Amino acid sequence: MVVVALCAAALALTGCSHRKLMLNSPTAVYQQAKKDLSDLDFTGAIKLFQRITAVFPFTPEARQAQLDLIYAYYRAGQDDSAIDAANTFIRQNPTHPRVDYAWYMKGLVRFPKRANPIERLFGAKLSKRPPTNVRKSFAAFRVVVTRFPHSIYAKDAWQRMIYLRDRLASYDTYVARYYYKRGAYVAAVRRCQLVLENYEGAPAVKSALALMIISYDRLHLKQLAAQARKVYAANFTGSVASAADITVNHWWHFW
Repeated sequence: MVVVALCAAALALTGCSHRKLMLNSPTAVYQQAKKDLSDLDFTGAIKLFQRITAVFPFTPEARQAQLDLIYAYYRAGQDDSAIDAANTFIRQNPTHPRVDYAWYMKGLVRFPKRANPIERLFGAKLSKRPPTNVRKSFAAFRVVVTRFPHSIYAKDAWQRMIYLRDRLASYDTYVARYYYKRGAYVAAVRRCQLVLENYEGAPAVKSALALMIISYDRLHLKQLAAQARKVYAANFTGSVASAADITVNHWWHFW
């Protein structure tokens, strides 16, 4: 019995030593991290990716772990950490073949989330939200499209840019209406110009141009109003007033 116990102990120690050796291999640690990631154990994957970059910083696995860490943070809902990880990779590896992925993930992390059930229930409009993250997301995707046009992420980045362009144009038009309703016609015109100059093709361009026209009318700038009306007539149908949509909400309108 003593001999059996000693043999069992020896096997256990051998197994522990072998496992420790495997954990000290960057390849083995990386494979385990990828397994954790596929099993949706994002916390475990993050820890292992961090270990690779800290203990084996000059290995190919460490470079790849930096990229995978961005995604792991993103899936874990740690957006700020994901952005930091992407910025670190871009700064340290500006010519890496997969730096386009880091830029794409920067855009994806900041890409606006869908309205939650409560917001959908009450009809909250996403176009009225301050677009800080939308602008950052748009800028990151633009880097992918312009600097890496042959990237496998370029097509998706472009499609997301179109969506973000429409969101940004809608928001700036909403702000222009806000200025108009308060009599700040010059500010309204400037905001409309921003839409026309930066978001060509967005559906909100029609409303922005119409709002610019009636703002010029309020400012008694007849020549500018006439020029804007010619542009509107050449590109759109329907009345200017309807397109501007400047109905003032009454106090009992909650949304």
